[in-house]
Amino acid sequence: MNYSVISGDIISSSSLTAQDKSELEKQLAKLLADLKLHFNVFGRVLKGDYIECVVPETGRALQLCLAMKSFVKTIPISAETLKAHKHRAKLFKEYGIRLAIGYGPLERYQPEKGIVDGEAIYLSGRTINTKSTHDKERIVIKNTLFFASKDEAMNKKWTAMLELLDVLFTKATQRQCEVVYLKLLGHNEEAISKKLGIDQSVVNRHSTNVGWNAIETAVTYFHESLNS
Repeated sequence: MNYSVISGDIISSSSLTAQDKSELEKQLAKLLADLKLHFNVFGRVLKGDYIECVVPETGRALQLCLAMKSFVKTIPISAETLKAHKHRAKLFKEYGIRLAIGYGPLERYQPEKGIVDGEAIYLSGRTINTKSTHDKERIVIKNTLFFASKDEAMNKKWTAMLELLDVLFTKATQRQCEVVYLKLLGHNEEAISKKLGIDQSVVNRHSTNVGWNAIETAVTYFHESLNS
């Protein structure tokens, strides 16, 4: 049986103040609680800035990956961090998190005991660790969304799609990401307008401007491909 495992690493987390780091941990815990509620995933936060998430329904992995991406980009940071680490703080606001989907079997998966062991999690974790954005004091961002499996044809196909989605999410504003996150959780525009306190027409405009139709098409295609 194959699983999808998502590993994620917060960009520029070391530049955050202690207060921002504490808030980040709280927000990541909320994120994983949301994903558990809506998709019954097993997720955990390690060292305050690293996420591991097992997706039993493998085809949902891209949907959850993009939900994580959009959520993290909505997390605010303090003026203190912006002042002290302007460049690194900007990178956090622009990119948020690097994410890798690992696709393959798990030899041991016992979420009630916190045990996750096998090819899928090795692939996602290894991809995040080898696709480093750090070069001594510099942070170089090329891509932030990755796919890894033992199937090279599959890797090539999904890598191309993720690179295109990366462009959309890099350009997305905080408000657009709030809308996308809620849409990825399955909320309609009417519900989102009430939750965010904005007109439904504004929700629709944010959706259009961020490229929601392309995002939805990619999520549906990924889901149908891996679940077929």
